[in-house]
Amino acid sequence: MKNPMLEIMEQHHRDGRSGIYSACSANSYVLEAALEMGKATNTAVLIEATANQCNQFGGYTGMKPQDFADFVFQIADRVGFPKDMLILGGDHLGPLTWQSEPESEAMEKSMELLRQYVLAGFTKIHIDTSMRLKGDPEKLTDALIAKRAAVLATVAEAAFAERQKTHPNAPAPVYVIGSEVPIPGGAQVEEESIHVTSPAEFAATCEAFHAAFREAGLDDAFKRVVGVVVQPGVEFGDEQIFAYSREAAKDLTDRLKDFAAIVFEGHSTDYQTRAQLREMVEDGIAILKVGPALTFYFREALFALAAIEAELGLPNPSDFKNVLERVMCQNPDNWKKHYHGSEEELAYKRKYSFLDRSRYYFADEAVQASLKKLLENINSNPIPKTTLSQYLPTAYTRLHRAGAAYSAENLIKARVKDCIEDYLYAIRVYP
Repeated sequence: MKNPMLEIMEQHHRDGRSGIYSACSANSYVLEAALEMGKATNTAVLIEATANQCNQFGGYTGMKPQDFADFVFQIADRVGFPKDMLILGGDHLGPLTWQSEPESEAMEKSMELLRQYVLAGFTKIHIDTSMRLKGDPEKLTDALIAKRAAVLATVAEAAFAERQKTHPNAPAPVYVIGSEVPIPGGAQVEEESIHVTSPAEFAATCEAFHAAFREAGLDDAFKRVVGVVVQPGVEFGDEQIFAYSREAAKDLTDRLKDFAAIVFEGHSTDYQTRAQLREMVEDGIAILKVGPALTFYFREALFALAAIEAELGLPNPSDFKNVLERVMCQNPDNWKKHYHGSEEELAYKRKYSFLDRSRYYFADEAVQASLKKLLENINSNPIPKTTLSQYLPTAYTRLHRAGAAYSAENLIKARVKDCIEDYLYAIRVYP
């Protein structure tokens, strides 16, 4: 079976307009919204898990790669989305979460990480060995980064051969490489400008990886390298959005024409306008990754429902916003390195930052209990359409046009679909 990613990338090389977006999230509402949109538009859906989110030790979600795959396929079954159009990807696979360890230990864990992802059926593999490990020099060379990546690709290829024994029709994995990798989840400090990858840096990366794969006997695997991660000048912070500029990225995107078999993969494309996203695809950035924006829209929907709940004046409110704030303050590890400022500024960022670090707290028992109460209150009380239009205007309009029920769950997913629709526009699912 041919990997669907290969078909999509080949189509891009033919028409210069096709592409795919990657939903980088473990949020069930987000994933259900993505799969519903894919089903409605007959479009392949790429869902990715990141190494710190999901690994052999559970990651911050508590899920191993096979657990995440099962989780996604259960949602697909519930939605009725065809499995042959569902692509699972692994993002930043490498020593991301073991940077404080020496190379031997970090790479050993990374190899097991790659093995488990491929055995679980992930077929789009981003190998990221760009980070310094304990004992490394201040700046890693392209050759060292590529050599480590080739080690991990060797493990991935062996794992695929093992998987073929029980899944003979499984597609071979495709790879995304690159050492110019933005920090997962957005910038941690305010920046004045973004360094766009130079054409020379991009070419050097390709040459180094090609040489390392060839030396490792991975010529066939290198033919399945579909993308290279570069920095085309897009990023976001608490309130910053660095918009895509064709002019600023022109030298880089022009250089891509010399590498006919690959595209660029754009990270941190969150919060770009749909017009900017379409320009990125047309310029060869045909894989668009989005994560925090999806859960930012999800959080927006929950806050709007909490405001509606308050308008209704119910006797037993969920107190959702305060519960979330209390849990985040009690367990600050997932936001304290990302949010800076006075106590008032921190309180604001915990609620509204584009970085959306609140997404790490929705699995908490107290947050879950409060969310459950919020949904029950919304679903068990008639809400005037005018109130829905006031607090969730786009979600209300989407459901109204579809003739769908105004349930809390549908309103949440409808708001998330506002974000997804921009990406479907970018890859020309919509004219």
